Amino acid sequence: MPKQKMLLSLVISGVAVPGLAILLAAIPAVAQSGSGDHVILIASGFLCDPGDSSACPAVVKSADGSSYEMSGVGMFNAKSKLVTATGTFTHKSPNGNTLATGVWTANELVSFDSYGIAPGARMQCGSAFGPPQFGPRRMPMLSGSMPAGGLAVLRIRLLPMWGPPRTAVLQVNCALGKAPEEHSTDGIRLTFEGGGDEFDQEPSGRTMFISTKLAVIPAPKPAATGEQTNPLPAQVQQ
Repeated sequence: MPKQKMLLSLVISGVAVPGLAILLAAIPAVAQSGSGDHVILIASGFLCDPGDSSACPAVVKSADGSSYEMSGVGMFNAKSKLVTATGTFTHKSPNGNTLATGVWTANELVSFDSYGIAPGARMQCGSAFGPPQFGPRRMPMLSGSMPAGGLAVLRIRLLPMWGPPRTAVLQVNCALGKAPEEHSTDGIRLTFEGGGDEFDQEPSGRTMFISTKLAVIPAPKPAATGEQTNPLPAQVQQ
């Protein structure tokens, strides 16, 4: 196997780790750098349901019936437009044959239209929003995080195991919050730059944005030398 294909195969295996685990590992970096205010989940992690094949992966088709199956996870800042996201994709022909498979990475947030938070979705996600554990150390509490809906437009680069890379615009819609009627279902859409088929038919798959605001509790200030930490009440003058 050529070195490039071997490397991509290893990368795909790494990305295939459940999206929630990747998300948990990334939380400390978000808290320290302040580079992200939303997490994005595309048909991965706790969104996937073994009993519901329509949840994962996210699928979108073109007019001729060919399709892209995608999943991924990442984070972005809606104001600065900084984004870090990655995932896997599979391109299939109308009869279901695999034409290409590989990984994708996002290098630009074109826009993000928020539909608002959806507190009710928190209960549906179970322990995903609780105090997670990661190894022997406790991860930061997601006390200010909340599921949210919206439409994110990302410029991505697809790196197939064979063939040249391609650039595309990926639309990710999550219908939580006050989603407009024309965006009332979750799903993705894919448009390749420089011409080619547009994949905008029968979008399916679960997606979610998480508005992240990690609670930071400052350490108590040390008492000054000679200062009483619990001063007695002043005596009442007679």
